[in-house]
Amino acid sequence: MSRFAKRICQFCLIAASIFAFNSATTAEAGGYRQTYSSWNYHPTRSYYYTTYRYRPVVSVPTYHHHYCIHYPSRPRYVYYYNPVRRVYWGRYDLQEAGYSMLKKEDQKSDLEAIPESAFPKPSEMPPIPESSDGVAMAKPELKDLPKVEAAVDTP
Repeated sequence: MSRFAKRICQFCLIAASIFAFNSATTAEAGGYRQTYSSWNYHPTRSYYYTTYRYRPVVSVPTYHHHYCIHYPSRPRYVYYYNPVRRVYWGRYDLQEAGYSMLKKEDQKSDLEAIPESAFPKPSEMPPIPESSDGVAMAKPELKDLPKVEAAVDTP
């Protein structure tokens, strides 16, 4: 191998190391640790949904996901749904800009089976699901959710 080729290999190793360090730092800061997809409409169920993707552990490259569901009939809220356990586990209040986490015993697969009184007063976003480092979940992305203005103005 020529001296020039060795220098290029050394440069590539250094560049790859710098990239890996910067990627880890970005992930730790939350940059790529959690994301929301754009909103989609489910025509047979009449709701909008987005996928919340997250990594419970920064060093693990695989993502887990939950769904955020916005029902036009309940315009004030975005509900969080766990597809593995098949339960609604909380909601984001668009008017109060806060999150309400349901107790384990109040989490149900049918939203109609959850009484309004089971939702606590909205507060800060909870930690990323299944994580142990205390990093809060990102608030849901609302920019492309249809009729957000009407949802926020609804009492």
